Amino acid sequence: MRRSAAASVASNAARVRRLGARVAAFAAPVTDVISPTGRLALAAAAASFATAWGLGWIELAFVGATLLAALLVAIPFVFGRVRYRVEIELQPHRVVAGERALGRLAVRNTGETPSVPTLLELPVGTGLAEFVIPAIAPGGEHEELFAVPTQRRAVITAGPAASVRGDQLGLLRREVRWTDPVELFVHPVTARLKPSAAGLVRDLEGEVTKTITNNDISFHALRAYEPGDALRNVHWRTSARTGQLMVRQYEETRRSQLLLVHATRAVHYASEAEFELAVSVLASLGVQVIRDATRLAVATDRFRLTTATPTALLDDTSRIEPCGDAATPGASTVERAPAASVRDLVREAARRIPAPSVVIVVAGSRTPVAEFRAVEPVFGSDTQVVAFRADLGAASRIARVGESTVVTVGALDELSRLVRRVRP
Repeated sequence: MRRSAAASVASNAARVRRLGARVAAFAAPVTDVISPTGRLALAAAAASFATAWGLGWIELAFVGATLLAALLVAIPFVFGRVRYRVEIELQPHRVVAGERALGRLAVRNTGETPSVPTLLELPVGTGLAEFVIPAIAPGGEHEELFAVPTQRRAVITAGPAASVRGDQLGLLRREVRWTDPVELFVHPVTARLKPSAAGLVRDLEGEVTKTITNNDISFHALRAYEPGDALRNVHWRTSARTGQLMVRQYEETRRSQLLLVHATRAVHYASEAEFELAVSVLASLGVQVIRDATRLAVATDRFRLTTATPTALLDDTSRIEPCGDAATPGASTVERAPAASVRDLVREAARRIPAPSVVIVVAGSRTPVAEFRAVEPVFGSDTQVVAFRADLGAASRIARVGESTVVTVGALDELSRLVRRVRP
């Protein structure tokens, strides 16, 4: 009996919730017009009337009536309709941090009557630009120019542009969106490295490994024929001399695969400027490796970067942000929780690529050297590990730690010289 009563209560509650959702959706065009200030005024009016009724305070009844009157007076201000075609243009769409970028907001009246003056709001990054659009004749156009702050590497979103109608007190507010957001990529500052600089990889045509295979280009030895061997590998001259079929064996060769990993946890860095130096080191190395046509994979604690072209890589580096233990939104690619250590980060990044010939780890000055050494056992002896440690203002140097090379970068303009001296 109790169970049936509980089930009946739960069923009725579900019906009430569904009904409430339908009513809210039906009333949304009206209720959405009330701003937070308007909701507060409405609540204050209701509280004033309730208190006046309960305590008999006529003064509070006047307060409630005044607040309701203000809401009623605000209603005409949200009526009216304009017909616009709005465009947002950013020029250029990609800049390097510190370069100038301009935006253009073009508003055309597509209606058959002159438009009324309108307030147009345009979010730009974390800021909000407001433009008062004057009356525009039918078919006429009005434009506004604005500057985009590009002092820091980022992906800056401009838009969506929205026209706003409402009263001067801000009790009611009606927005109409006219555009989609537009992105401006502010790339990190990079150092220009010489071809194959990433001096790190010198076997672009393939390096010989110790693995023996039946098909490759580096001849190793002859062995007796076994069923299933391809006849094209039979060495007929030796077979005729020995009276036994002999086939060729080869040493396996492979094309270079470079893995570039950026440790982005905030604990690795002494300051935000040091983090930006590390991003610039990552971008400089990655761009040059792509230009050298070496296979490259780039990953951070959060996501894997696109390496199809230098521009695609730089676009993704604009999205890199320092991370802690909690996930943060912002990247276009699938994100994951930050790795507990550099070793875990490198192991995860190498899971879906061929065995790399060179692994480059970029981190900050607070990363212990032991973290770099811990990366060595993840790969075989054929893989070289190079660590670039951003330490802003420190003396740039190259040190050998175990089987790894640790490069301390104190300033970006010293990167080219350091890379030329690296000998993995």
